Amino acid sequence: MTHDGGDWLEAAGQRTRAIRAGIRRSPEGEHAEPIFTSSSFIFDSAEDAAAKFSGDAAGNVYSRYTNPTVRSFEERLSSLERGESAVATASGMSAILALCMAHLRAGDHVLCSRDVFGATVGLFENTLKKFGVETTFVPLTDVDSWRAAATRATRLLFMETPSNPLNAIADIAAMAALSRELGAMLAVDNCFCTPVLQTPLSLGADLVTHSATKYLDGQGRVLGGAVVGSKSLIEPIIAFNRSCGPTMSAFNAWVMLKGLETLDIRMRAHCANAQALAEWLESQPEVKCVHYCGLPGHPGHSLASRQQSGYGGVLAFEIAGGKEAAFRFINHTEMMSLTANLGDVKSTIVHPASTTHGRLSQAQRTSAGIGDGLIRIAVGLEDLEDLQADCNRGFRALASV
Repeated sequence: MTHDGGDWLEAAGQRTRAIRAGIRRSPEGEHAEPIFTSSSFIFDSAEDAAAKFSGDAAGNVYSRYTNPTVRSFEERLSSLERGESAVATASGMSAILALCMAHLRAGDHVLCSRDVFGATVGLFENTLKKFGVETTFVPLTDVDSWRAAATRATRLLFMETPSNPLNAIADIAAMAALSRELGAMLAVDNCFCTPVLQTPLSLGADLVTHSATKYLDGQGRVLGGAVVGSKSLIEPIIAFNRSCGPTMSAFNAWVMLKGLETLDIRMRAHCANAQALAEWLESQPEVKCVHYCGLPGHPGHSLASRQQSGYGGVLAFEIAGGKEAAFRFINHTEMMSLTANLGDVKSTIVHPASTTHGRLSQAQRTSAGIGDGLIRIAVGLEDLEDLQADCNRGFRALASV
């Protein structure tokens, strides 16, 4: 008898799924999930090997595409996202690449929101273009612009919501309806919200991507990515991973599994800290504008309130003085980590225009609203008073000029 999985899991809540879904126990009967650090697996017979290699029988063959620890992570994340299946990858960018290589071919057209992560822009605009896939970048929140930019060759609509770093919010249900109208797939990068705050598949999206490196791990320890969706859409991605190998390691999958166990409580704490810090920043005279969808004045606030169960842990704010002032502010903070990563229990601070979006042209950054005076904070779990004190060090530095 096992107490892991079963019919009861279908009715379980998110916190229970994050702890109990996808558990695999060895005959040793361990309570915590084991790490299967084997490159290959033994077969009972030549016939058994042939059946597993061909796919006629389930089982482990080679850890590039069948590893029990990785499969546990995939099943747990799929359960949280309300998907049928998932495939884990080596990083968030390899998840997007695997999705595209599995489902696109030369001559296809992609619509992508223009305010996505800079590396995502590079993948669509440079890498995929070499394989004959064309991409048009459109405003995230304007459904009519997406429709107007579509062609008969449009096969994929790809977007982040909330966007990085301005927290722009797309109407996922409306975009899903448009994708069906166009006969295309809708893929949503759910990195900022995680399935704790938003489940795009439940709103009509076809696929969900993750940089598991961020909140799913939650402590900046390892890299990973994932794609979640229906079995029919995930199977081609699994085939791509099997042949091309951008797979997640067993150790990283185990770290992610443990990260998922605390995901709900961490995300709620990130949201609370970010909300309080955003409201405080909004009251500071040096701040021109705060971009956080939890603020009533944010243009996406109403939609985020309906579509999400929380507003996330990432905010951005603008100060006068451009790059020089932004650098001065950042260089005078002492506690927040100056790094481009996000989703960590440690708060991070960065200048998007020269880092995460630095490879975009000036015109692309302007179009995406990434100004030189913009600063992004991925709010961690430190005491709010200490975060405010660190920001005040930056503000004092601005005042001393």
